[in-house]
Amino acid sequence: MSVTDADAIEETVWKGRFLEMKKRGRWEYVGRVGGVEAAVIIAIDQGHVILVEQYRVPLGRACLELPAGLIGDEDAGETAEMSAARELEEETGYRPATCTSLGTFYASPGMVSECFTLIRAEGLTRMDEGGGTADENIIVHRVPMGTIADFIAERRAAGVAIDVKLLTLLGPSLLSG
Repeated sequence: MSVTDADAIEETVWKGRFLEMKKRGRWEYVGRVGGVEAAVIIAIDQGHVILVEQYRVPLGRACLELPAGLIGDEDAGETAEMSAARELEEETGYRPATCTSLGTFYASPGMVSECFTLIRAEGLTRMDEGGGTADENIIVHRVPMGTIADFIAERRAAGVAIDVKLLTLLGPSLLSG
């Protein structure tokens, strides 16, 4: 298969502290400086899924999401599973007994080179209220799996943005109509 621009030289058009704008042939895209990846966590606690809601500057409003964080941003030797456990407890107050990788995924491959590892967290123990670091102001939601579609619809109706990764929880209901 021949792909236009696949062999073109990659140029960095602009580079900030965390993001860089790149160009390869006719394509323009964004990536994280140093190729840093993220861990995104599906945390299920006794039939409830743990979600977070926080203000996102690029959207100009709060966004409902799965808990997540950068891999190795605090320890260069950190695995995706280790990062997921750390971030889950920091953001939600839940400590997992186990974290299992479900694979690597790309959310918007036509314009962003960033990928994330989806992690399943199990055996949760509530350690504290969570909420993230002092400047994150994260709201933690513990939602029964059977009501997840209604909960997401309610948050959307309230003006909250919905992260595309929540489709992992809605998938079967979207396919069945």
